[in-house]
Amino acid sequence: MTRSHGFTLIEMAIVLVIITILIGGLAMPLSAQIQARRIAETRQTLQEAREALLGYAMTHHVVAGTNHYLPCPDTDNPPDGKENRIGTGCSGQSGLLPWVDLGIAPQDAWGNRLHYGVVTQFADAGSGFSASTTLRPPDPIVICTTHTCNRLSPDVANDVVFVLVSHGPNGWGASNINGTTLAAPTGLDEVENLNGNLIYTSRSPTQPDAASGEFDDLTTWVALQYLLARVCPTGSDCNPLPPP
Repeated sequence: MTRSHGFTLIEMAIVLVIITILIGGLAMPLSAQIQARRIAETRQTLQEAREALLGYAMTHHVVAGTNHYLPCPDTDNPPDGKENRIGTGCSGQSGLLPWVDLGIAPQDAWGNRLHYGVVTQFADAGSGFSASTTLRPPDPIVICTTHTCNRLSPDVANDVVFVLVSHGPNGWGASNINGTTLAAPTGLDEVENLNGNLIYTSRSPTQPDAASGEFDDLTTWVALQYLLARVCPTGSDCNPLPPP
């Protein structure tokens, strides 16, 4: 007579250990893949927001004039996705992206609003800008690799007219879609992207234990010459051809 045998407790324990090891080995790569996808999605969102801001400038003119202007930041608390103006000027030079006015996605891949900083000279609906406009004091936005940046010699970009920032996977300092402001960042380079002084940091990400501190912000920006080339090309209303 044959007798059937089931798994012993030891055999079952060994199988469970093997399964646990396999799942643990897959979990880390899967987590990394999800994070990489969110970063890629957010970079795309930033580029779409950048193009939307340029499109806004192309379609908005000062009253009875040919000059164009950019939107102001959303400085409401809680934010409503709409720009905030005082008269023709902005209520502030930095805040959140006015996504309602632009008709674009309201948040990054982690559910947080995008930060928007602009040189208010270019967002003034009373004067606007044309192909001959130059940056005037206060100083323009500059992009650096560290919070110790020298404004007079930034190492990434200068003469920047507007900048967009996602506060990245950690979200420190961001305003989420529920209107809640998350805990302030501890890394000084991330703090630089929140203090509204028109100096911004853009560099490779680092962990909290790095000498330079934690950093995972994502940024994009537009400098003066690129703005003018896109919004006021030769022959446009803000850069007309000379008379024959």
